[in-house]
Order: sequence, then C-alpha cells, then structure tokens
Amino acid sequence: MNEKVLLLNQDYTAIATCSLHKAFVLLYLEKAEMIAQDQLNLLRTVRQAYPRPLVIRLHRYVRVPYKGISLTRQNIMRRDRNRCQYCGSSKNLTLDHLLPRSRGGQSTWYNLITACARCNSRKGDRTPEEVAMKPLRKPFKPSLISFLRDSIEDADHAWMPYLGERLRG
Repeated sequence: MNEKVLLLNQDYTAIATCSLHKAFVLLYLEKAEMIAQDQLNLLRTVRQAYPRPLVIRLHRYVRVPYKGISLTRQNIMRRDRNRCQYCGSSKNLTLDHLLPRSRGGQSTWYNLITACARCNSRKGDRTPEEVAMKPLRKPFKPSLISFLRDSIEDADHAWMPYLGERLRG
C-alpha cells in the first residue's frame, strides 16, 4: 500500500499526495470523499472489498501555509531528477556548488546542482566555465507544483484534470 493518491482541498485544489493507506483512513473516517477510483483494482480485506482511491477531496477546507520547498540534498537531487547535470549519469551522485564555497559560493537553489563523483572531481574548485563543463539545466528553486508534476509521471491519468493548466507547461 505504498502507492500515491492525490489529495485535494475542499475547493478542488491539489495540496499534496498521500499514501494509499492514509487516503483509505481519511475515507473510512469520513473526512474525505472519493473523487476518482481505480476501475480495475480493489482494496481487499478478509471480509470486504473497497474501491481503490486515486483522487480524494477533503470535506473541510484546510489552510495550507506555503513555506516553500526546503533546501535539502534529497530535494536538490529530486529537482535534478537524480541525474548528473554535467554528463547525465545516475551513479555515485553528489552535490556540486557552481561557484565553489572556497570562492564565496553559497548553498542556495541557484548554486547547487547534482553531479556524479567523476564530474565533481573533474570540475574541482573551479567554475563550470573555467573547465568548459556546461550544466544540462540551469538550477532553479522548485515550487510545490513542480514537485507534484514530477510525482504524476508514475501516477494515474485521473490526476490530470485536478492539477490544472499550471502543471502542463
């Protein structure tokens, strides 16, 4: 039961994804309603079968204070899709400061990228321009929407109508 379910606020805005287990508990406690369900698979207990939720909506509006995405190693790798931003490898990944810390580079969304150990070692204590290593993508600060967009790659197409135009571009 580690599959993801799209969680909508009362006004049908996407606020998060949750585990199938959490979604089932919210439905069972009548704190949410099922908006879309899996037509092929059921959740089975010893005595009963229940529809498997794909999208649920909370009955009460929840005010979600937006704090932004935390700057963590895991989130930088997630933003960069677990690929070296120099060669595209997915092995032996580390973090690289575009402007090295020894030269005053800060640990920010715009200065950190994912790099494999080989490329990071090759770049060393220099800037990418100095060693002619151009990153595949310019680093950026991700939004909650972009993180949800990355989640839908493995999700059911039932999520698309609720994620809106903001995610399709």
